[in-house]
Amino acid sequence: MRSSRSLLAACALLLCSSAGAGAQVPAPQLDPAITAALAKISAAELRATDERLVAFGTRSTFSEGAGAKRGVFAARAYLLERFRAVARRSGGRMTVALDSYTQAADPKKRIPRDVVISSVVATLKGDDPTGRTYVMSSHYDSRNSNNDDGVHDAPGADDNGSATAAVVEAARVLAGVPLHATVIFACFDSEEQGLFGSAHFAKTLKDAHVDVQGDLNNDIVGASVGDDGVKRDDIVRIFSEALPPGTDPARVNVIGGENDSPSRELARFAKETGDAYPTGLHGMLVYRADRFLRGGDHESFNAEGFAAIRYVEPVENFNHQHQDVRVENGVQYGDLLQYVDFDYLAKVTRYNVASLATLALAPASPKVSVLTKALTNDTALTWNVVPRAVRYEILRRSTTDPTWTSVEDVGNVNATVLHFSKDNWLFGIRSVDAEGHLSVAAYPAPVRT
Repeated sequence: MRSSRSLLAACALLLCSSAGAGAQVPAPQLDPAITAALAKISAAELRATDERLVAFGTRSTFSEGAGAKRGVFAARAYLLERFRAVARRSGGRMTVALDSYTQAADPKKRIPRDVVISSVVATLKGDDPTGRTYVMSSHYDSRNSNNDDGVHDAPGADDNGSATAAVVEAARVLAGVPLHATVIFACFDSEEQGLFGSAHFAKTLKDAHVDVQGDLNNDIVGASVGDDGVKRDDIVRIFSEALPPGTDPARVNVIGGENDSPSRELARFAKETGDAYPTGLHGMLVYRADRFLRGGDHESFNAEGFAAIRYVEPVENFNHQHQDVRVENGVQYGDLLQYVDFDYLAKVTRYNVASLATLALAPASPKVSVLTKALTNDTALTWNVVPRAVRYEILRRSTTDPTWTSVEDVGNVNATVLHFSKDNWLFGIRSVDAEGHLSVAAYPAPVRT
């Protein structure tokens, strides 16, 4: 009896020591080139872009025929010229194009008539021969109380002039930074009608077999004061989906990967990186694809099987979204410039650029397997050799923890055995290059071999 008790005590001690093993996850190493790019982000530039977008009166999808000074196509022409000016300073690495098509009338889809939908896309070419690609996106269309109204004003200062300004500004400060991965800066049309511009572009990328590793979508990111009147200028929310389309729920339940989709790993990476750099913000991870009754262009990328996340301000004021400009019972309605905090918007832009630039400079994520042929309390992991990676790190957390809690540097190998039970822990592996850039963590797929 005593020997059994001794064995149990020894096992308990082993479990306690195992749970505490491994270094706490440190903040990522900062890259001076990224820090320098962040310092160039200007609240004044962001304000000037947003003011110009608001000056078009409306950017409704159905205002395409309003002329050269008003409406969505006037705004499109402005964005084309802004990106072309940025491209001229990119050393030939950036190209600018339109992604246009005619959407047929479909009242069930909030399209009362045929309409041309036209998104503005700037592509900054990287030197990675695989064509690995990341997207920073927004939508530039706007709406008022009537979603089909292409005539009356719909200023859209926050929804979504704020994010469109952020995308343009990110392109401006990154155009001169040599990147490995390709980065696409996209301003989509017709988000308000049902994500039409982004859906068309994401499908185009999928059909062309573009290796899109992540979309950082920004939508309603300019107001630091919510409907409760409290200013929160140090937080940005990060939304991410749990299960990609086509996921087998039974398989997920067995392996415990419901909180480790590619989008969730991208969200964790975005928070870790954005929090580490001098952005002035902390990310708030929200484990949902989006808010209730709302949606965003990142969901178009999710629908095509791409990892994608959405940034949004901490507390929204719905009097300033999807509303006719008016004063009613002493309350000002409408999406007006006066409610955009451009210092806060500059922080959100820095937060995006910190993650986006790191993604584009880092090596790719490995493709990881956990070997499950034998019953064992160890965990055997294998992964492919990633170009430019000089070492790999194993991340670990309890199944009840939301973010990684421990890290172990395993060096330049592509297999390891951990003395932690795969039944009790969650694992991820990330690539690290010679400059210390970290990839997004990859969650292992179970393999019986």
